[in-house]
Amino acid sequence: MRKFLIAGLMALTLAPAMAAAQPGELRRDRQDIREEQRELRQAQRYGSRRDIREERRDVRDARQEYREDWRQYRQQNRRVFTQGRYVGPNRNWRYRPVAVGYQFQPSFYGQRYVIADPYRYRLPRATGINRWVRYGNDVVLVNTRNGRVVQVYNSFFY
Repeated sequence: MRKFLIAGLMALTLAPAMAAAQPGELRRDRQDIREEQRELRQAQRYGSRRDIREERRDVRDARQEYREDWRQYRQQNRRVFTQGRYVGPNRNWRYRPVAVGYQFQPSFYGQRYVIADPYRYRLPRATGINRWVRYGNDVVLVNTRNGRVVQVYNSFFY
């Protein structure tokens, strides 16, 4: 009994350290992607077709590794991705999946729906006039000037 208790206490002390290591791993994966993209550009300038093909495969593998690590992070931190019920901007609102290029009305990307801290969800940084917005259980990158959807992550929230 005593051994189980000690083992449990040791696991509890190690769990936060393991969870803290995850964001650093995601950061390294993003750096790897950027490095592989630089090498691909260099191969496109100076390399042969074989070099280009290999570098494209390396970029694809780096992106796949990042996706796997992000999914693992999402599974380990379910409470972060569990949000309250989504309430649309008007009474007659019904969820309809959107794709890149769809145009939202300004009420859908108002301050109420903007994700203020995208880093909390490990989303890429929104630059310029783009904003991350919650739409149902999806996360959408919207151009706030014209309301056009730039990027969509479906079923982002649980």
